[in-house]
Amino acid sequence: MTRQSRTSPAASEQSLHQAYDTALLDLDGVVYAGGRAIGYAVESLAAARVGGMHLAYVTNNALRTPDAVAEHLGELGIPTEAAEVITSAQAVARLIAEQVEPGSKVLVIGGDGLRVALRERGLVPVESAEEEGLAAVVQGYGGPDLPWGRFAEAAYAVNRGVPWFASNTDLTIPGARGIAPGNGAAVEVVRIATGAEPQVAGKPLPPMHRETVLRTGAERPLVVGDRLDTDIEGAFNGEVDSLLVLTGVTDAEQLLRAEPRHRPTYVDRDLRGLLTGQPEVEPCSEGFRCGGWTAVATNGGVLELREAGEGGQGGQGGQGGQGGEAGDPLDGLRALCAAAWTAAGDGVCTLDAAKALARLGL
Repeated sequence: MTRQSRTSPAASEQSLHQAYDTALLDLDGVVYAGGRAIGYAVESLAAARVGGMHLAYVTNNALRTPDAVAEHLGELGIPTEAAEVITSAQAVARLIAEQVEPGSKVLVIGGDGLRVALRERGLVPVESAEEEGLAAVVQGYGGPDLPWGRFAEAAYAVNRGVPWFASNTDLTIPGARGIAPGNGAAVEVVRIATGAEPQVAGKPLPPMHRETVLRTGAERPLVVGDRLDTDIEGAFNGEVDSLLVLTGVTDAEQLLRAEPRHRPTYVDRDLRGLLTGQPEVEPCSEGFRCGGWTAVATNGGVLELREAGEGGQGGQGGQGGQGGEAGDPLDGLRALCAAAWTAAGDGVCTLDAAKALARLGL
């Protein structure tokens, strides 16, 4: 099965932390949310590391420096070196440095992560669009308190023709209180004021994947993320496998409607998925079976889900859930993915999955 034609989550007899040498982990929505560790993250990462897996933290959030991120992870109980953190600030700084002269001035609209990354590349971060010899504007997430006037400063420079770069264009960012506007929303403000388009470095685009490979040296990487349009698409673009965890932005319905470039190799609840194998999703006479569940795409345009022992042949021969026992809801979701993605082909699934998802509590 090629990545372009993925119609089902994949199986793995080995635990994922044994099948892959390096986990390329997103942070927001995967390891923590709003600064607090997500359930099971700390112990799962510790076990994966003990089992021989290298851990690298790859984030589109350009606000904090690698040192600050590593310190925060350490406070959460995840010992981390700064060299194990790769940010979109580093990726965009390299992208800028390849296009301007060493020592060039770059207007920064964002936080310290951008400033440190620019200095690492021999560039000079500045704060005003009026700086003489300004070579570029770079925009990255600056936190919820970034003054509105900073967007105006960017617009002044971009409207004069100064090249514009963005660390990433994630429209949202997960936090302790819910989903908040991300850097992509701020980029839209400057785009509206200028009509220009920035060069973007972050996931899912190639500059971020290149930065990650250069800094980690991973040979069998597994991208682990919570977003289809950044983490999973970035893995697709880099032709590497991916694990979607349901602890952040993406929910089960969005997963079923994923177009080919947004379909992960594996799906699990949280980072405990690194420590286990992944079950096989098998075609059967009615549809697709995983564990004690069978997913069926009906002629009426509905995705149905049946447990072992229910009507027809659905689920007979399944593994957990025979004899009336409920199957693992994640197995039901995996079966639904196979049915939905197969029906969609190279498009987006339009089948009604509401009742099936309600059965799973997802």
